Amino acid sequence: MKLPLNLPKIGRRATRDAVLVAAGTLVAWIIAILTDAFDIIINFLAAHEEWELDEIFLAVLCSGLGGYIYSIRRLSDLRREVAAREIAETRAQWNAYHDHQTRLPNRRFLDDRAPRIVENQYGRKGFSVLAINLDDFKKVNDLAGQCGGDAVLKEVGARLTGLFPAGLVIQLGGDEFLAIDRAMKPLELKAMALEVVRTLTTPMLFENAQLEVGACVGFSAAPTDGDSLLQLASHADIALCVAKRTGRNMVQGYEPFMKKALAERADIEKRLRLALTAREISPYYQPLIDLQTGEIRAFEALARWRDPDDGFISPDVFIAMAEDIGLIMELTNQLLTQACSDAASWPKNIQLAVNLSPKMMVDRLLGIRIIRILAQTGLAPFRLEIEITESALIADIDLAKTVINDLRTAGIKVVLDDFGTGYSSLSQLSNLYFDKIKIDKSFVATFQSNDKQMNIVRTVIALGKGLGIAITAEGIENVSQMDALRQLGCRFGQGFLIGKAIPSEEVPQLLEHQCPHLKREATSML
Repeated sequence: MKLPLNLPKIGRRATRDAVLVAAGTLVAWIIAILTDAFDIIINFLAAHEEWELDEIFLAVLCSGLGGYIYSIRRLSDLRREVAAREIAETRAQWNAYHDHQTRLPNRRFLDDRAPRIVENQYGRKGFSVLAINLDDFKKVNDLAGQCGGDAVLKEVGARLTGLFPAGLVIQLGGDEFLAIDRAMKPLELKAMALEVVRTLTTPMLFENAQLEVGACVGFSAAPTDGDSLLQLASHADIALCVAKRTGRNMVQGYEPFMKKALAERADIEKRLRLALTAREISPYYQPLIDLQTGEIRAFEALARWRDPDDGFISPDVFIAMAEDIGLIMELTNQLLTQACSDAASWPKNIQLAVNLSPKMMVDRLLGIRIIRILAQTGLAPFRLEIEITESALIADIDLAKTVINDLRTAGIKVVLDDFGTGYSSLSQLSNLYFDKIKIDKSFVATFQSNDKQMNIVRTVIALGKGLGIAITAEGIENVSQMDALRQLGCRFGQGFLIGKAIPSEEVPQLLEHQCPHLKREATSML
């Protein structure tokens, strides 16, 4: 903190002036003694009594003595003020370099002071850096409030300090921490990272309640991964990003290729944001047919992004990124609005299917948002099918039930997508209501040559018939698969054999021709 006045310097100058004045006074006193100045003054005053000079001289002496006393007191006050300001300045500097809740050094400390401390402490012996980020810390704030969140951060800081008693623990901000310790071999460093995860995931007590967080750790070491502290901190953070994309409570050491991959990811993220703003990501439509007649019954809207420089970018890349960076809701709203608008011009018997990201199932207002889009675009609710994967139901089954009920109450059909690849499928079927079930393409790909897969497909189709739920098979790639599914009683199908995803302007032409080769296949089987 920069003070408007340099009080320590002023204090030193005042002390110096006082010494000089005192020395000058002493010299004048000695000269006065040697010259009998006092006697001369007395004789002069006596000789000129009528001038009243003695009273004036006495007043001067009293004023000088009073001024001297006043100066000493003010100098003493100034010294106390300087001392208080020095304490305040020290405290302000401490606050500038530390977090007031956890009392740990902060990011500014890492930038300004930590490099010199690390150099002095470790020198050429090397050191290790661990970047730590808490998982689900927002849930702690939601459940226990700000006080609960602060208590967790304090406990995390205390636990990390206990793990690195001879090292340095820094809070970079919020739920991000950095630990700097002695040099360790790769296996030892990984073991330490795992110990950090184990320590931080142990439940914490707050007001008689247990609070839990997860933690991911990225780590790097000098001189293998870099020379300077800031470089190693950056590399540990890169490794942390990789660990977080892998899952909860993961650890990851830095590898040189990660830096390039992260730079490429940052570039795609930037372009994705621009593409959303420019509405460059559009729906393509893959047909679903009635396997018994070969007629198109619906189109599934699939996101496609054609970049001006790189051509089509894989949906696996940009959809996963949109989920990671919190853009999936905006992306889905754009695609759903455009798809509903396109489908409104199709024949009334053609359905539109749209797949929802599991990340969207935490929104209690999801059903209302979809209904608003239908009202905006003019598409009838009964023509829309919302596909929900099993994994989207696991996080909060009660919330999923609320969303599904909202959709079905509005007349929207709900489809259970990728059936058999998630968890507790039968339990979900007994507790939730679906209009269709889609058999995942991983079963369709090998069911003809794998007896176990064949039994699974046959059982799912029979289950659908028993529950009165239509069955759709994904990933049909050859006529043999389509024939076998038709014979088993599967109602609907989609895949590359039936048709690839096409832009909206090609849909009318496809509907006009209605997949004649598939109709011929279906007719020959009847």
